Amino acid sequence: MRVAVVDTNVILVANNAHPEASPECVIACVNRLNELMKSGVLVLDDSYHILREYQNKTTPRKGKGVGDLFVQWALRHQGQPKHVQQVALTEYQKHRYQEFPDPVLEPNFDAPDRKFVAVAYKHSDHPAIWQAADCKWLDWWPTLAVHGVHVEFVCDADICRFYAKKFPAKAIPARP
Repeated sequence: MRVAVVDTNVILVANNAHPEASPECVIACVNRLNELMKSGVLVLDDSYHILREYQNKTTPRKGKGVGDLFVQWALRHQGQPKHVQQVALTEYQKHRYQEFPDPVLEPNFDAPDRKFVAVAYKHSDHPAIWQAADCKWLDWWPTLAVHGVHVEFVCDADICRFYAKKFPAKAIPARP
C-alpha cells in the first residue's frame, strides 16, 4: 500500500489541464491517482489547506477528469484513515508552518507549496510527495531528503524539459 502526499499539479495534469504536459505525463499521473484511490493512502493537513486548494483548482462535483474524480474520492473518504489520513500543522503565519523542516530552504520555497512539505515531514511514515510539473522542486529535493522528506517526480522527462526552459543557464539537477 502506498502512502503519498499529492501536489496539486499531479491532479491538474491528470485532468489534462497543464498544456505543456506530455501525453505520457498525463497517463503517468492518471495511473498514480487511480492506484492511490484503489489501494493507497492520501495524506492531508487537518486544516484543509490542501483539500481546499484541490477544490479551488478542479470541479469535483461536475468534472469528469481523473483529477476531479480523485478530489471527489478524497472528499468522500476524508474521515476514513485507511484511505485519507490527516496531520495537524501549526501555521504561525500565512503559508509558514512550524513543521517545515528546513528554515534556510523555506524562504526560497513557493509559499503555497510549503504545506506539502510540512505534511510529509509531520506524518509518521514520511510519505513521498508526488510532483509532476513544478520543476523548481529539482533544486529543493536534496535538502528535503536530508530531513527525511522524499519527492517522487512522476514525469521525469517533462520536469527536465520544464527546468531547461525555465532555467536555460543552469544544468538539469540530478533526480532522486
